[in-house]
Amino acid sequence: MIHALIAALAASLACPASAADGAGYPATRAEPVQQSFHGEQVTDEYRWLEALERDSPEVSAWTTAQNDRTRAVLDGLPCRTALERALEPLMTIGSIGTPQRAGGLAFWTERQGTQNQPVLYVAADPTAAASSIAGATGSSPAAPAGPDRASRRVLLDVNALDAKGLTSLDWFRPSEDGRLLAFATSVAGSEMSELHVMDTATGEWLADVIPGKVSLSAWAPSGRAFLYSVLADPKNPYSREIRWHELGRDPRQDPVLYRQREPSRVPGAGMSRDGRWIVITESRGWQASDMWIADMSAWMRSGEATDGLKLVPVATGLDARFSPAAIVGDTMYALTTLDAPNGRLLAIDCNSPAREGWREVIPTRADAVLGGVSYAAGLLVADYEKDATSRIERFSTEGTSLGEIALPGIGSAGFASEEDRTDGFIGYTSFNEPRSIYTVDFRSGRSALWARPEVPVDPSRVSVTQVFVTSTGGAKIPMFLVHKAGLKPTGDAPTLLYAYGGFNVSMTPAFSAVNWPWYEAGGVYALACLRGGGEYGESWHRDGMLDRKQNVFDDLYACAKWLIDSRWTSASRLAVKGGSNGGLLTGVAATQRPDLFCAAISAVPLLDMLRYHEFLMAKFWVPEYGSSADAAQYRWLRAYSPYHNIKQGTTYPAMLITAGENDSRVHPLHARKMAARMQALAANDPARDPILLWVDRDSGHGQGKPLALRIRDEADQWAFLMWQTGLCN
Repeated sequence: MIHALIAALAASLACPASAADGAGYPATRAEPVQQSFHGEQVTDEYRWLEALERDSPEVSAWTTAQNDRTRAVLDGLPCRTALERALEPLMTIGSIGTPQRAGGLAFWTERQGTQNQPVLYVAADPTAAASSIAGATGSSPAAPAGPDRASRRVLLDVNALDAKGLTSLDWFRPSEDGRLLAFATSVAGSEMSELHVMDTATGEWLADVIPGKVSLSAWAPSGRAFLYSVLADPKNPYSREIRWHELGRDPRQDPVLYRQREPSRVPGAGMSRDGRWIVITESRGWQASDMWIADMSAWMRSGEATDGLKLVPVATGLDARFSPAAIVGDTMYALTTLDAPNGRLLAIDCNSPAREGWREVIPTRADAVLGGVSYAAGLLVADYEKDATSRIERFSTEGTSLGEIALPGIGSAGFASEEDRTDGFIGYTSFNEPRSIYTVDFRSGRSALWARPEVPVDPSRVSVTQVFVTSTGGAKIPMFLVHKAGLKPTGDAPTLLYAYGGFNVSMTPAFSAVNWPWYEAGGVYALACLRGGGEYGESWHRDGMLDRKQNVFDDLYACAKWLIDSRWTSASRLAVKGGSNGGLLTGVAATQRPDLFCAAISAVPLLDMLRYHEFLMAKFWVPEYGSSADAAQYRWLRAYSPYHNIKQGTTYPAMLITAGENDSRVHPLHARKMAARMQALAANDPARDPILLWVDRDSGHGQGKPLALRIRDEADQWAFLMWQTGLCN
């Protein structure tokens, strides 16, 4: 079926057709506002577009006009209908989450067919039934053992709660005995998670409800209380508190263990499995954090006295990240980048956590980044990243390597383990393998395929290679190339370059079925791992933040030029795409190097870098970007801020700029203002290479979208890219 749909799409691409609707842009009122930044006057003609629709009928009407214009253009593309038909079966591929186990039960999410949101299931722990496949031979079975569908039952189906599919399950966590389940839901992508508690045997929801973007830190061993974090004021993203909740108690009476002190310092918490020790962390951006420990049992004996929790500093004021990996007895295993940009693992005595008593367990490596460590009944299991691909290795508690766990290929993997057992799960994916779940015995290293979704495409039809591109300062930038097998560089292939470059986030291989029509049409997909990410540790991250942010943009341009110089494509057929921080990246690319790209998609982006920190939760990001309130930082922000670097009469790449009206992270003002200013100043032809804006009124930053909206968005974006790269004319 899917091959016929892709063939139909290919036929539509071959048919000559007229360009999109040539009507001009909706009228936009300019109302200049001047603001002084350290002696420089900056004019902002579209500050009135900073209002949300619910607060401004004028902004709402303007947004409707822009959305209507965008719909007319995209719906008028000759390939879009066929593309949507081809994408629908690709987006109804099932998916399955990594199980969590407790009390002899397994809990996991699974989405099938046309379901808008995943369903939460529970069943008897399935690991004993899995058949061994890898480790010794590395072979794969003909079919996965799969979850026990006969014994599983639905525990929570949020689709039944909301016919529109706008309610999402944000997270879930069973108590240690598996009798209760804490979970959170939010609506329309708002991410304002509301906590609920369920009896897993009966499915009954308890009376306990906690609103305010709640996150569960840990259940108490008794299963009658939990540690959590919440916004004290849901309208204030900088009001996070760590609290303790006893089931049945009014949450307004929950004692506060720690309060957020500054906007850019975000608290978090964890607790030992036996309930004795609590760890409080406080991030300072994405490059540093502080950590304290306290004796929770002593606080309990004090009767939850407000002054009874005595926090003892473990690491404060150091220019490095610290995070607890596990607490075993009175020993805390902690990850840190102190004197180790690629990470190392320490053992710290909880009773005497002073630095002079720290013991190094797993030293840093020059060739791989230590991303995380878990304890599994006497073993330490570590995940590493090497050249943007995953490795999983086992260690003794003294740090002796017990060998790697064989993975199915070169891709991205993560694992789930419990402190009281040596088996667990591994999730694995690559460009040519959908995300699959494996059971694993960490002691022997042997694994077994538990579940893999069926896909209506042949992964062997695509080829994957990795290249290294030289950028400024001699930096070697990894880039993955994915395309139809047998495709040769002729200098004319439509190519999409995707990147992120920030916040210590790594870009690693992942399966994306919606890319298949692009591959079948002869397109190349390039994934670049730019500085600012986490691919090569903290040094790599810091080389792409604050005053070094231009390195990120230069890395992208180096990759674009490599694609052109290596005769994969040309500037007239090269598009760039990114979201969030990656949306900033594409906005900068379009304004700094319009000569390199024919089209750009800037999704839920930051684009006004002089005022970004004044909205929603953006003060969190000042340690990464800087702030225009500081004179030195203003200079580099002004130099690349996309909104402020649009030039009159310049022809820019065709732009599709998207936003979510309910976005709680990035305010839609960025997309609105950028579109308005580009439409007014750019020399682009509105019919041939337009500046388009799409503001989704039923979504936020992208999480929790129902299936129909996700299909619409993918069809819009791929149709736009195919049009601008010459596949859909």
